[in-house]
Amino acid sequence: MRDKVLNLLKDIHEAKEIIEINDLLGLKTSEELRELQDTLNQLIDEYIVFYTKKGKYILLDNCPGLKIGRLSVNKKGFGFIVLDKEDDLYVEEKNMNGAIHDDIVLAEVFPSGVRKEAKVIKILKRELQNLVGEIQFDEKGVAFLKLDDDKRDIDIQLTDDSIKDCVEGHKVLVKVVKEINKHKYLAQVVKIIGHKNDPGTDILSIAYKHGIYEDFGEEVEKELKDIPNEVSDKELVGRKDLTNLVIFTIDGDDTKDIDDAISIKKLDDGNYELGVHIADVSHYVRENTALGDAAYERGTSSYLADTVIPMLPHKLSNGICSLNEGVIRLTMSCVMEIDHKGKVVDYDIFPSYIKSSKKMTYKKVNDILLRDIVAPDYVPFVEDLKLMNELHKILRKEKNGRGYINFDLDEAKIVQDENGKAIDVVKRVREEGEMLIEDFMIAANETVATHIYNMDLPFIYRVHDVPKPEKVDDFMNLVNILGYKLKGNIHELTPKSMQNILDQLAGKKEFEILSSLLLRSMRKAEYSKDNIGHFGLASRAYTHFTSPIRRFPDLVVHRLLKKYLVEQDMSMTTIQTLDNSLVDIAQHSSEREVAAVDAERDVLDMKMAEYMEDHIGEEYDGIINTITNFGFFVELPNLVEGLVHVQTLKGDYFTYVPDLLAMIGKSTKKTYRLGDKVRVKCVAASKETSMVDFELVKVDENGNKEQES
Repeated sequence: MRDKVLNLLKDIHEAKEIIEINDLLGLKTSEELRELQDTLNQLIDEYIVFYTKKGKYILLDNCPGLKIGRLSVNKKGFGFIVLDKEDDLYVEEKNMNGAIHDDIVLAEVFPSGVRKEAKVIKILKRELQNLVGEIQFDEKGVAFLKLDDDKRDIDIQLTDDSIKDCVEGHKVLVKVVKEINKHKYLAQVVKIIGHKNDPGTDILSIAYKHGIYEDFGEEVEKELKDIPNEVSDKELVGRKDLTNLVIFTIDGDDTKDIDDAISIKKLDDGNYELGVHIADVSHYVRENTALGDAAYERGTSSYLADTVIPMLPHKLSNGICSLNEGVIRLTMSCVMEIDHKGKVVDYDIFPSYIKSSKKMTYKKVNDILLRDIVAPDYVPFVEDLKLMNELHKILRKEKNGRGYINFDLDEAKIVQDENGKAIDVVKRVREEGEMLIEDFMIAANETVATHIYNMDLPFIYRVHDVPKPEKVDDFMNLVNILGYKLKGNIHELTPKSMQNILDQLAGKKEFEILSSLLLRSMRKAEYSKDNIGHFGLASRAYTHFTSPIRRFPDLVVHRLLKKYLVEQDMSMTTIQTLDNSLVDIAQHSSEREVAAVDAERDVLDMKMAEYMEDHIGEEYDGIINTITNFGFFVELPNLVEGLVHVQTLKGDYFTYVPDLLAMIGKSTKKTYRLGDKVRVKCVAASKETSMVDFELVKVDENGNKEQES
C-alpha cells in the first residue's frame, strides 16, 4: 500500500481528499480504506505527506514552498530550520510563530536578499529531551524548573516525589511526564547534577543538555574489573615487536588520553619511512559488551573547557590504552614509505606493540623546530624531530598541490582558576608541531581508507561532499557586495577553486570573517559507509583511524582491519551483516559528533561571558563579524563576541540593508559594514545567558576617544 500511495501522489501536484485517493487507487473495500488511512497517517508522521487545514493530502516534495525540519535557535535571537538533504533555512525571531528550539515545524520558504528565509507556519512536534535547569520554588512552595535553555519558552513544574533530595539552586536533569497545556509541562527530576555554585556544575549542565553524561553505569564498572593495568606476555602473541624502535608521542601539555605515536627513518634510496602507531582499543573494547555499547552511545569524547567527558572510562582512556611513556602498549601500526614528492609508494598495516620513548609536548617540540631551544631531555630526539619536520613540509606541499583547503581559523581557549572560573580567554597556539602531527595522521588515515576501498569491502569513511553551487554563489554575492572581484573560474566546484578563492582573499581586512563564511557555505564532514571522497582534504578516500580512544568510528575501523587483515574474514555473511550495521554506526556517530561540537560551543560562549562579567566598563578594539536587523556583533582579538544593539547607536536612526550587508544611518548615511574595525565598551555580560553586550565608543579620525559634550 505504501508504494502505491507514494507512486500515485508523486504525480499529483494538488492536495486530494482521502476518498479521491481511494478512488484513484481503485480500492473497493472498507478494509482497504482503513489501510489507506493508516498508511497516510504513517507518511504524515514521517513528514513525507502533508495534511492540509482542509483535510487533504499532498506529497511534501510537491510543495516547493513548504519545508519540514527541526528549528535550531541561535543565542543571537534568530534561528535555522535544519533540513535532512537541503541547506538550512534562516528564520528571524519574528517569524518563529511560537516555535521553540528543537521543535519540528512546517515552514514557508521565501527569498530574501542573498539567502533563503522561512516563516514557521505550524509546530508539528515538540521534542522535550535533555531538559536541564535550576530548581526554584514559587511563593506557594511549588517547585519549578528555570530552564538553562532560554530558547525554549515553556514552564515546567516538578513532581513532589522527585524533589525530596533537592534544594533551591540545584541544577537537575528532568523528564517530562505530562503536558498541562501548550506551554506548561509536569516533569520529574532524574538526576541532580550539582548546586549552581559548585565548581564544574556549569559545564556538566551544558553536557547533560546535549545528552553527554559522565557516569558509565554499573554494568561498565563490573567489566572494568576484568581490564588489566598492564599488558601481559600472552597478549603480545601474533603482534610485531616494535619496542626496539625510537617511537614517541607529541600532545598538549595536559593530554592524558594518548592515541597516537610516531617513528621516522630515512631509507637508503632517500625515501622516508613513517610509522604511525595507534592505540589498539579494539583489543579491550569488544562488541556486544557493556563497554562497547557505552562507547557506541557516546560516540566521542567531549572536551569542554578543561573538563573531559571521555568516551571510555579512565582506566582505559588514561591507562591501559593510552600510549604512556616507558610502558608496553598494544597498537595497530600503519608504516608508510613516502617519496620526496609526498606520495605513499608502499605501506604495511599490522598489529604491533610499542614502548614509547618519550611523552613530548607541542610547546617543547615547537621550541626545537622554530626557536632552536632544546630541553635537556629532548636532546636524543632532535634529529628525528627535524627529519619529521622535513617530511611534514613535503606532505603539506603535496596536499596543497592537489587542492587541500586550509581554513586555519583561530580557536579560543578558556583559562580557568582552581574553582573553575574563567580568568582569561586566549587564542590557541598552532605551530609546526601541531601541523606535523596533523599531516602524519592524515597520511595514515588516507592509506588505511585507500587499502580497504581497493579491497571493495564494507567500511566506514569520513566523507565531505562537494558544496552546493547555490551556497557558493551566495558567498560570491557577499564577496561582490564587499567590493572584491576574484579572478579565475571561481564557480568551478573543486578543492582547487576553493583554495584559489581563499588565496585571493588573503590579506583583505575581512579575511578571517570570509574564511569562516566560506567554511559555513560548505557541507559538513560526516561518517558514511559509502565513499564519496573528502572535498576539504582533496582526498579520494579518507577515514578516521588515528583516535580510537576518543572516537567510536576509529574503534570500528580497527575492528574492521582486524577482521579483514588478521582474521581474513571476508565471508558473505560478514559482508552482509556489516553492510547493514555500518549505516547505523555512521549516522549515530555523526549525530554524536554534532552534539559534542554544540556542547563545546555552548561552554565556550558561557565561559567567555563569565570572563567578561569582570570586565564591564572596559574598552576594546574589535571587528564587525555579523550584521542583523537588530544590530551587529563585534569580535575582539581574543575571539570574545558581543552585540552592539541597533538601539544603542547614537546620532541617527539606523536600519539594516541586507543587500549591502550593512547598517546605515537614515540621515547621515553613516555605514557599518562587515569587517569594519570599531572601538567598543563592554556594558553588560551574563554567564547565565552566555551573552555579552557592547556599545560603540566614539573616536575621532586619529582613533582617539572623543570627549562627551
